[in-house]
Amino acid sequence: MARLSELYNKEIVPQLIKDFEYKNIMQVPKLQKIVVNMGLGEAIQNVKILDSAVEELALITGQKAVITKAKKSIATFKLRQGMPIGCMVTLRKDRMYEFLDRLVNVSLARVRDFKGVSPKGFDGKGNYSLGIKEQLIFPEINYDKVDKIKGMNITIVTSAKSDEEGRALLRLLGMPFRN
Repeated sequence: MARLSELYNKEIVPQLIKDFEYKNIMQVPKLQKIVVNMGLGEAIQNVKILDSAVEELALITGQKAVITKAKKSIATFKLRQGMPIGCMVTLRKDRMYEFLDRLVNVSLARVRDFKGVSPKGFDGKGNYSLGIKEQLIFPEINYDKVDKIKGMNITIVTSAKSDEEGRALLRLLGMPFRN
C-alpha cells in the first residue's frame, strides 16, 4: 500500500471530518485519478518526438502511455483529424498515490526558484490542474537522453464538491500552494 494512501486513511480523513463537519465518512473528498497529458504540436512534422514522449511518460508514471489523436482538422496548423498529436496516462489507486507522493516531495522541489504551485488551478468542482514546463524535474528522466524539452499537464481529479474542499484535501496531501 502506498505511503500517501495510508496517511490519507489514518490522518487526513479524520482531519477533514473535523474541518468540514461531515456526518458520514463517504462525504469525505478523496482522490479519484490523476491524468498526465503531453500535448505535442510538433508531432505533426516529426512523429519521432511522440515515441520519446511516450517512453518518458512511461518512465515518469510507471504505466504505458496512450497516444492521443486530433479530434478536428485545423488547416492553419496543417492538422488532419486522426493524426497523432500527444500522449496521456491515467493513474488510479496505488500508482496514483505513489506518483503524487513523488511529484510533491521530489519533483516539485527540483524546480528552479520554486515558490509553490498556483492556487488558481481549480476548476470550480474541486479538481486541480497544473502545468509543468519541462520533464527534467522528474528524477527518472536521464538528462543525456533527452532530445527535446517537453512540458506536460497534470490534472488531479477529486470527489470534492467545491474548490475549498479540494484545496484542503490537496494541502493535507502535501501540495505546496503559494499564499
